[in-house]
Amino acid sequence: MPPSVLGTVAGMETTVRLTVDGTPHEVSVDTRTTLLDALRERLDVHTVKKGCDHGQCGSCTVLLDDRRHLTCLALAVSYDGATITTADGLGEGDDLHPVQQAFLNHDGYQCGYCTPGQVCSAVGMLEEVKQGHPSHVTEDLEADVDLDAEGELMVDEEIKERMSGNLCRCGAYRGIVDAIREAAGLEQHERQEAGA
Repeated sequence: MPPSVLGTVAGMETTVRLTVDGTPHEVSVDTRTTLLDALRERLDVHTVKKGCDHGQCGSCTVLLDDRRHLTCLALAVSYDGATITTADGLGEGDDLHPVQQAFLNHDGYQCGYCTPGQVCSAVGMLEEVKQGHPSHVTEDLEADVDLDAEGELMVDEEIKERMSGNLCRCGAYRGIVDAIREAAGLEQHERQEAGA
């Protein structure tokens, strides 16, 4: 490519407005900057982790306008005005979000690097289930999706499929699944069914 063409490919700076964990920000970014890099490098939000930088590991997962998103695949300029919740913004003060508490209760982490993305993904996934979104392993696509039904739709295979975009190099998957079951209220439901 001739040098004159290369010079025209360079990005331009623009201002993006983001609300992160309840705090509004205006940040100047190159138009090629990913949302992940804007959060980490421009706003010093280090809860969001850079893992693969290719959308394959889920470490950068946040809740973007209350839906889970991979920030490494999103250009910051595309999300001007968005509301972003990281794992830091889920609880209130010292009170943890139920999913965060469940991760602690079930050792749903080891080194902790993927944990913020896992937690955000779990929160978003549970909301998707409440809204009736099926997954690849949902048997009856026309049935009502219900967390408290008999635990039918939230068997381990369903949880694993819905969380499959978030990888844990340490292998804390059993604890993650147990944490999600607790946060969904399935463990309590099963104890009541068993008469415990």
